[in-house]
Amino acid sequence: MAADAAGIDIASLVLRVSVGGTLVAHGWNHAFGGGRIAGTAGWFESMGLRPGRLHALMATGTELGAGVVLLLGLLTPLAAAGAVGTMAVAFITAHLRNGFFIFRPGQGYEYVVMIIMVACALGALGGGAVSVDRGLGVADDLSGWTGLAITALAGGIGAALLLAVFWRPARKPAEDAVSPR
Repeated sequence: MAADAAGIDIASLVLRVSVGGTLVAHGWNHAFGGGRIAGTAGWFESMGLRPGRLHALMATGTELGAGVVLLLGLLTPLAAAGAVGTMAVAFITAHLRNGFFIFRPGQGYEYVVMIIMVACALGALGGGAVSVDRGLGVADDLSGWTGLAITALAGGIGAALLLAVFWRPARKPAEDAVSPR
């Protein structure tokens, strides 16, 4: 049994570091890479997320914050929900229409789906032995089905609400439309 617990703790640590580090890098790039917040805002506007600046700041803050909190293993299912939410929005707004493979034109959704699934697994695993959650004595309360539910529901509902309120993609004119006369 001890080997099983050690394996779970190791898996949680490896996944927290990889997903948390990726989120921090992604958020950092939104803020300080290429076009910075202004460029990210313009990109979000072009996908129909309005106002673009608000969404650039929210996505950047969520990725940086959730990434750091995952690295710490603090309230791991909620931190993982941040990853689920941001990647679910990216899935719908930027990647779904391009198919599965990321190497397809416009980039497919394999990357964002993988981050979503790994974040859900992290919610189920919990923070593990090397986490603030363990230090606070909440690691066992925030894992298993409870952790998965928190991660999937908070991330999924957050993404759905954001899209329902703020996503207004440009409509393409119908090519076959007949004008009324």
